[in-house]
Amino acid sequence: MSVLSNNTILSKYLSLEQRGQVQIEYVWIDGMNNVRSKTRTINFVPKSASELSEWNFDGSSTGQAEGHDSDVLIQPVALYSDPFRGGDNKLALCATYNPDGTPHKTNYRHACKQVMDAHADSKPWFGIEQEYMFFDPETAKPYGWPKHGFPAPQGPFYCGVGAGKIFGRDIVEAHYRACLYAGVNISGVNAEVAPGQYEYQVGPCEGIAMGDELWISRYILERVAEDFGIIVSIHPKPVKGDWNGAGCHTNFSTEAMRQENGIVEIEKAINKMAKRHLEHIAVYGEDNDQRLTGRHETGHINDFSYGVANRGASIRIPRHVGKEGKGYLEDRRPASNIDPYRVTGIIMESTFLPDN
Repeated sequence: MSVLSNNTILSKYLSLEQRGQVQIEYVWIDGMNNVRSKTRTINFVPKSASELSEWNFDGSSTGQAEGHDSDVLIQPVALYSDPFRGGDNKLALCATYNPDGTPHKTNYRHACKQVMDAHADSKPWFGIEQEYMFFDPETAKPYGWPKHGFPAPQGPFYCGVGAGKIFGRDIVEAHYRACLYAGVNISGVNAEVAPGQYEYQVGPCEGIAMGDELWISRYILERVAEDFGIIVSIHPKPVKGDWNGAGCHTNFSTEAMRQENGIVEIEKAINKMAKRHLEHIAVYGEDNDQRLTGRHETGHINDFSYGVANRGASIRIPRHVGKEGKGYLEDRRPASNIDPYRVTGIIMESTFLPDN
């Protein structure tokens, strides 16, 4: 069932706005780096996440607590319009906390926000390119792939158009529009190298908003695909063999990098990140070694490199940035299944390490 038809069915029921009631979908990140959610009813229209009360969930069912002490608290931190219910209903992205009020060990947002707040004057901008692949639950193969054998070698599918090349465009388009409705700063989409594989870009977002918006965009993607009966995979190597993996290329700049001769600041940041390569890799996604092989437009996981317009490097300086001498860098190492708070946080930490 499509999102539009689903909304048509819902519209037949009594409008909750007429009764002064609003549905809030509390969304959080579980212990397996997935999104979970549940709904509560309130009697006012919230204008910010701070107006919403704390709630809780059973952490023993999400990999976040033991059964004998299972309550985990969720505190709304970012608010979005609900593209599925419409009206005044909202999506509330939440951070997880222990019963004593301390951040839960899976709450990577807390430490990230501390770093972002400490360097807020630098006006850090991020943009993340989320790659993913659709899977057909009936065949357990990528959506659109033949039931027996494999499709043609990758090549005609990237930014392709037409039957036999593109599978799932309706899902992609529904997700795009749902993100725009929600208020997510989604800046584009495209079909990727393998059939059934796509990418969307979120950003530019400043500071902590990058992690917030990527997480809520993932929730929206899962919800849209649910309506179509299709599975979303963000594994960094969804299909073994001679197929491109999936990443979350992370674009980054500070105000100094965006000004004249900002290339100097860009190269300073790159050199600092080079010294912490393995520390970055440690938080750049599970199973990333299956993707960072030095093939399929990646650098090798054990090596650090950078260059202008080099998609086989760890970090790419876009050609126009090299030409203009200012702009941003693209960290190509993060895998598609990253926690964006961990990635943006360590990029900021490395960038602002004291000069030796």
